[in-house]
Amino acid sequence: MASIAEEIKRRRTFAIISHPDAGKTTLTEKFLLYGGAIQLAGSVKGKKTAKHAVSDWMEIEKQRGISVTSSVLQFQYEGYCINILDTPGHQDFSEDTYRTLMAADSAVMVIDASKGVENQTRKLFKVCTMRNIPIFTFINKMDREARNPYDLLEEIEQELGIDTYPVNWPIGSGRDFKGVFDRKSQQIVAFTANNGQREVEATALTLDAPDLKDRLGEELYQTLQDDVELIEGAGADFDQSRIDSGKLTPVFFGSALTNFGVEPFLEDFLRMTTSPLPRKADIGEIDPFSEDFSAFVFKIQANMNKAHRDRIAFMRICSGKFEKGMDVLHVQGEKKMKLSQPQQMMAQEREIVDEAYAGDIIGVFDPGIFSIGDTVCSPSAKMQFEGIPTFAPEHFAIVEQKDTLKRKQFIKGTSQIAQEGAIQIFQELDSGGMERVIVGVVGVLQFEVLEYRLKNEYNVEIRQQGLPYQFIRWIANKDLDPKSLNLTSDTKRIQDLKGNNLLLFSNSWGIQWALDHNPTLELQEFSKN
Repeated sequence: MASIAEEIKRRRTFAIISHPDAGKTTLTEKFLLYGGAIQLAGSVKGKKTAKHAVSDWMEIEKQRGISVTSSVLQFQYEGYCINILDTPGHQDFSEDTYRTLMAADSAVMVIDASKGVENQTRKLFKVCTMRNIPIFTFINKMDREARNPYDLLEEIEQELGIDTYPVNWPIGSGRDFKGVFDRKSQQIVAFTANNGQREVEATALTLDAPDLKDRLGEELYQTLQDDVELIEGAGADFDQSRIDSGKLTPVFFGSALTNFGVEPFLEDFLRMTTSPLPRKADIGEIDPFSEDFSAFVFKIQANMNKAHRDRIAFMRICSGKFEKGMDVLHVQGEKKMKLSQPQQMMAQEREIVDEAYAGDIIGVFDPGIFSIGDTVCSPSAKMQFEGIPTFAPEHFAIVEQKDTLKRKQFIKGTSQIAQEGAIQIFQELDSGGMERVIVGVVGVLQFEVLEYRLKNEYNVEIRQQGLPYQFIRWIANKDLDPKSLNLTSDTKRIQDLKGNNLLLFSNSWGIQWALDHNPTLELQEFSKN
């Protein structure tokens, strides 16, 4: 039987990030295909068929063909136990992506070969660099017309400020895509598309193979010879320590849809990444190989199963071994408890787990006691992991229920969705009740998701009225009465669900006015959970 240390060593936990439509969900499916977790990868955009991405489970995601929530998927591959955190690509859900990246040890960045670095890629990349986690780049859709690979690499380096090391090099693109040249083996791997099935015909050829010119054609053959000479002489050197610190990204070219280059990418990625990394806590760094169990909550999701009206708290295990039925300490709640119904996910499919190790993600039933950022650990090893920041929302609306008799459902629905971190709820000072709340979101699509979920999960219809505010700030002075502040007439005083005082501003001038006319006032752009 494998020891705890051996089990932890074979764990790999990573997030997949990309701009919408770069092919992230397709790549995720192909990984699962190679791991034997699914038998046939479905067409992600399957509008005409009933197929949807395995990792998308919310109805609104299936209708729009986007990932709105972060999915957690686990599979085995060649001795490794792999946890994939599939993040929402849509920019309106960047906060959920940020929290998910807090639970990952490395990130796979998917880039569309015809579009290069896009807006959302920049945002997500910044989050990765804040944590200095290793970033691996998969340049996708080489089976379609693509930009020059040198231009793509240069754009990654200039836009994202990270050096690149091409692990393989594409031979042509679109209809002329013949495969890739693998720099380590010095071989050309020529692929034949096969409609996304698992088995891919791969033919390995050397650069001096007699039939290579016939296979590639004169022009592609000559281009390849020149490219190989250039990348060997001019690019950054391979340096594992710079990869580990997020300063150098290994780049792979391929096509997730047709399976070009996916399995070699997965194998190289696993070889270059590390087992779970230490995490910072109030008592210092926590070693993943410590015997004491510890974990933190990075995501809460209500109603994943409408029939059960359940609420799942997703935890990243940071150290030791989890066993079903074990006693743990919920640090923020200051009480001992047993984590009930521990599960691991495969989108809608779930299975109860008896044990899990550092690096794994488990979902536990949450009766309403967990918040994002909470720490759970062995009772003898009391500690607290660093909190996960709450981002300042950028869009605001007054939300109220249409049917006053559904007040209870409205309060429950908005509160639960807020605890998941999808929205933030505020009340005007002295407003008295929760029949009418101010909702803040990072992206406007979240208003649509809120309306959809309240109607479908809580049977409540709502009215929304947009507000003209652009900025929100937390008041850092805990003992300050907001009513005593000298503010512009268009500044609104509000409170969040935890009783913190905040101010809503229509413009940056209002923020400066508040600071100039209230010398002791301290404002913060985000709140730590």
